[in-house]
Amino acid sequence: MNSQAVMALVVQAADEKHAHELTVLDMQAVSLMADYFVIADAETQRQVNAIVDNILEQAEAAQVKVNHVEGQKNSQWILIDLGDVIVHIFTHESREFYQIEKLWSDATVVDITALLKKA
Repeated sequence: MNSQAVMALVVQAADEKHAHELTVLDMQAVSLMADYFVIADAETQRQVNAIVDNILEQAEAAQVKVNHVEGQKNSQWILIDLGDVIVHIFTHESREFYQIEKLWSDATVVDITALLKKA
């Protein structure tokens, strides 16, 4: 599965659990670390855990290798390393504090509207 397909899988899995402000940064022109960063937040720690669990379940079902998960169940920021796709799931407060999108402001924001459920 290519990195764009993995990114789409992650976006849809996070959207299923009502992740807030889903953002995808195309990192290919600005970093060798990954092709995409998927960034989202949730209002509660319980919702962060649900989003992370769904992403991991969907990745496993699609046979996408999970290289590493950084952060515990009660962490304010959980990072999932899927190789060319790095996923950042924050609590709302932590996302505002770290402002990861500003750190990588040279990256292009990917239009993901076609991947999201129509609410």
